[in-house]
Amino acid sequence: MSWSRVLQTRCLLLLVHLLCFEGVPISVDKTKVNQLEDKTSEPPQSVDTGLHYDRYLREVIDFLEKDQHFREKLHNTDMEDIKMGKLAKELDFVSHHVRTQLDELKRQEVSRLRTLIKAKQDIEGGNAVDHQALLKQFEYLNHMNPHTFEVEDLDRLIKSATSDLENYDKERHEEFKKYEMTKEHERREHLKTLDDEGRKKEEEHYEEMKKKHADHPKVNHPGSQNQFKEVWEEADGLDPEDFDPKTFFNLHDSNGDGFFDEQELEALFTKELEKIYDPTNEEDDMVEMEEERLRMREHVMNEVDTNKDRLVSLEEFLVATKKKEFLEPDSWETLEQNQAYTDEEMLEFEEHLAQQEEDLNQRASDLQKQRDELERQQEQLNAQKVELQQVLWEVVGKHHIFTTGHIRSQNVTVNQIGRSSNQDV
Repeated sequence: MSWSRVLQTRCLLLLVHLLCFEGVPISVDKTKVNQLEDKTSEPPQSVDTGLHYDRYLREVIDFLEKDQHFREKLHNTDMEDIKMGKLAKELDFVSHHVRTQLDELKRQEVSRLRTLIKAKQDIEGGNAVDHQALLKQFEYLNHMNPHTFEVEDLDRLIKSATSDLENYDKERHEEFKKYEMTKEHERREHLKTLDDEGRKKEEEHYEEMKKKHADHPKVNHPGSQNQFKEVWEEADGLDPEDFDPKTFFNLHDSNGDGFFDEQELEALFTKELEKIYDPTNEEDDMVEMEEERLRMREHVMNEVDTNKDRLVSLEEFLVATKKKEFLEPDSWETLEQNQAYTDEEMLEFEEHLAQQEEDLNQRASDLQKQRDELERQQEQLNAQKVELQQVLWEVVGKHHIFTTGHIRSQNVTVNQIGRSSNQDV
């Protein structure tokens, strides 16, 4: 397999995490948008994912391949680490130019999903839809009716796109669980290497870090009036007494399309997450922060997104603000109050690791036996070679003695004949 193919395959595994792992987009250099569109006009060849988002994935892979730091890190990273999402952290070090391109690609893909939903609404409302414009924007629609779209066609595409994103969320949760169990397993294994005093100090430090992490201001229930009011006051600089849901929605609907997408919604939780997580603190894990962000977004989506299209419309938002849960929500339990795995899952995970280690040891033992057998056979061959050489030397030696003796005998006979001839003369 060529390096380019390997890189594309590894990038694809990573992107399963990145699609939903990345929370809030960073700022985009608007002067680069036209340049970006030119570069993505001919997407590179890559592994076909079978998803409607394959073109988007190929474009992202193409941009990641251009960053030298990321290429080197990807080349030196184990595939299992990529699957666990460890390499997702490295995206922070991807050059700013490439990073802004990736963020722009993500926004473009969300925009395409919005376009599908808007087209469906237009058809249902009896308005005309520019079919050719949709075909240009969605290259994977070409297999459908080339002249008209029906609501059912768009419904299928919307459901497919949202289903893909839901699956990414589920997989992200599973990978996070594996990440947490791996972290705990490594901690336990480290304790086994210490003496009693060292183990006691390590356990005390661990408990101290847990306490420090749990010691934070109260976290508002995501999507509640209190949570939005805090954003209204601290982020928007407005008087909380003047809080108005419609104005709030319009302020944070960054592209003004009348919907909150996942990224716009996740941006609303930044203030809450800052209460719990600080990247400069030893006790705070930024991987856990992104899992918390995902939990908050999923919770609000489940409560507010009534038509399950992965977007929150203004109407859905305003309806939600009139519910009792918005005004008087339950307390929100953060990750430290909800362990990602059960004791049974941890036991099963460690048994799986132990089985893997046993299999590897058995494999190593088998390979060692094969090596020993090959070395034994080589020694036999070497011994046979020495034996054959000795036999050969003996044969050659005997032949040499015989040949020398025969020549001497012939020389004696010739000399005798010569002397006899001289006497006759």
